[in-house]
Amino acid sequence: MAKRSNQNIILEGVFVKMITLSPTAKDRVGTLRAQKGQSDLNLRILITAGGCSGFDCQFSLDNTAQDDDLLLDQGDGLFVVTDPASLSLIEGSLVDYKTDLMGSAFVLKNPNAKATCGCGTSFAV
Repeated sequence: MAKRSNQNIILEGVFVKMITLSPTAKDRVGTLRAQKGQSDLNLRILITAGGCSGFDCQFSLDNTAQDDDLLLDQGDGLFVVTDPASLSLIEGSLVDYKTDLMGSAFVLKNPNAKATCGCGTSFAV
């Protein structure tokens, strides 16, 4: 069963800081929920090996949770959904939504990153 939290959590005996969505990111998820007619969609964050800097951050919307997923409560029925391995790399991060000349996208502001890429989704720890 997926674990829910609205606070920092202890994961495998280690204190882990919460991931936070900026107001702009929350608004964007709300807009996407409305466009798709699915008010139960949440923002999933998956970290995989790759990208320009070593790890790649992938964002998606879904309304399912796997048994090992963590559901991080952002208020108003919105959750960030991630797995324990991903959370260990991005704990304490802020997810924002930016629009500029390059386009629009969710971006991760990861305090654990030693290096980042200009794309906002790739980092090294």
